[in-house]
Amino acid sequence: MNLDDIIAIDIHTHAEEPCGLHADDGYDDFQAWMKKYFRMEHSPQPTIAQTAAYMRERRIVACIFPVDAERNTGFRRFSNYEVAEQAAAHRDVLIPFASIDPAKGRVGAREARDLVANHGVQGFKFHPTMQGFYPNDRSAYILYEAIAETGKPALFHTGQTGVGAGMPGGMGMKLGYSNPIYIDDVAADFPEMPIILAHPSFPWQEEALSIATHKPNVHIDLSGWSPKYFPEILVRYCNTVLREKVLFGSDWPAITPDRWLADFARIAIRDEVRPLILKENARRLLGL
Repeated sequence: MNLDDIIAIDIHTHAEEPCGLHADDGYDDFQAWMKKYFRMEHSPQPTIAQTAAYMRERRIVACIFPVDAERNTGFRRFSNYEVAEQAAAHRDVLIPFASIDPAKGRVGAREARDLVANHGVQGFKFHPTMQGFYPNDRSAYILYEAIAETGKPALFHTGQTGVGAGMPGGMGMKLGYSNPIYIDDVAADFPEMPIILAHPSFPWQEEALSIATHKPNVHIDLSGWSPKYFPEILVRYCNTVLREKVLFGSDWPAITPDRWLADFARIAIRDEVRPLILKENARRLLGL
């Protein structure tokens, strides 16, 4: 990829298994509710090739990952190896991340090392609410140790989630797992591991800003929300003390880059800060 020719690096995009490639375990119902919640007019399950074509047309490089939540949800996980293989076929616009349930322990740690060493994986995605764990649970540290050895970033979902929103009991999803304050422990215990707090962390926005201000290894991505809904304090920190630690992310396919970038152009971000958020901060963090 020629990074000088692209307009942005999207740090947060999802690889969703297309319909028909999974067991009948409620996955289709879950995707239908996600489409309703985010008011998507497009398919909530684009293929990786379709994602690549969308990004290529817009000159965007995207970090793409599945979510391994099969233990907590019953949804079969989209293989990290398959995602990495398909992303490699579109290496001009796609950067593969992986997702491993921390409950996999040493098996998961072995997979993480192999994915980086032999399959080009450049980061790891965690979704505490969907995976059903507190990020500072010591049982997860076996996996964190492996990731820290690789030097690759760990991206954690924070705040409320659209997963299960509106479904009975929220599909059993418990929001408290995704309070970013638990990730502060991880940042303190693994200072060499880059950490990304995903999303405006509603209703814990100030906790996220505090952690990113306090811990040098912690960044924030702005995915999952239209920028027109960003709280004022988040915009203020983007423009000032966190200007080099905030990253563009869309949350594709839930939020499209087209929608996100159009709304971002209308909010009060300083001209000199915009290129940092859209590309340069991620370029530096990922070592591109």
